[in-house]
Amino acid sequence: MRLSTVILPIHRWSEGQKTWQRAEELGFHAAYTYDHLSWRTFRDGPWFGALPTLTAAAAATTRIRLGTLVTSPNFRHPVTLAKELITLDDISGGRVTLGIGAGGNGFDATVLGQEPWTPKERADRFAEFVPLLDRLLTEDAVSQRGTFYSADEARNIPGCVQRPRLPFAVAATGPRGLRLAARHGQAWVTTGDPKIFETGTPEQSVAALRCQIEKLGKACAETGREVAELDKVLLTGFTPDRGRPLESVDAFVDFAGRHRELGFTELVIHWPIPDSDFAADQQVFERIATEALAQLD
Repeated sequence: MRLSTVILPIHRWSEGQKTWQRAEELGFHAAYTYDHLSWRTFRDGPWFGALPTLTAAAAATTRIRLGTLVTSPNFRHPVTLAKELITLDDISGGRVTLGIGAGGNGFDATVLGQEPWTPKERADRFAEFVPLLDRLLTEDAVSQRGTFYSADEARNIPGCVQRPRLPFAVAATGPRGLRLAARHGQAWVTTGDPKIFETGTPEQSVAALRCQIEKLGKACAETGREVAELDKVLLTGFTPDRGRPLESVDAFVDFAGRHRELGFTELVIHWPIPDSDFAADQQVFERIATEALAQLD
């Protein structure tokens, strides 16, 4: 099992770069950031762009993997996104993972002046977005006419440093999204079952996650792929456990052990932010980063 962190882009780079460098020093497998234009309770405070932040992080680090959790079609187009990702992959020396999902009904869904998409339209767009992006990142020239997204002689030379392209970590829980993960993903991402976040129990969450992994296995079987080929990533903080796993090393080891048994290969924990839903003791957090996984062996 690998341990990663997600760093919200809320600090000016003169301060924020220290966090990304510290994440590398602590030995995290990857450091991700959210790809939103604004987000929840942070909407009225500082919030910087994901891809420029990751580009700066690539220049400020040398080993740690970098990525989004997650990018969505809400304000992205595959053609422009592909160009930016190829550039970021080059600058980082091939250390980028693209977390990608269908998006939701938050501020990103309306900030460009459009009406929020229905769940069906989000799924339809995602089903078109991901395969086109896959082509754009693996082929020198792409032309494709779609219902929502098109490309006309889109050039992406020389392509990604990582071959055949940088890895996709596809966030999905529904059948169509899981099929996309099975076809195009190198990893699958979940935050758990949102229906039980408020009132459910940790035991119910484990059962829901087990069910999700079983559905992923079926989707992989339908595409002729082994589910073991995909990394399975849990973005923590959105299950009924909430922040309790970060209260102590022992609490995290227990949490990590239960989820490793389910088949998860990577856990992602939020870098502490005081006075927020992601508040945690920084010293305990750093002990978890450096000590916890060794206790699972």
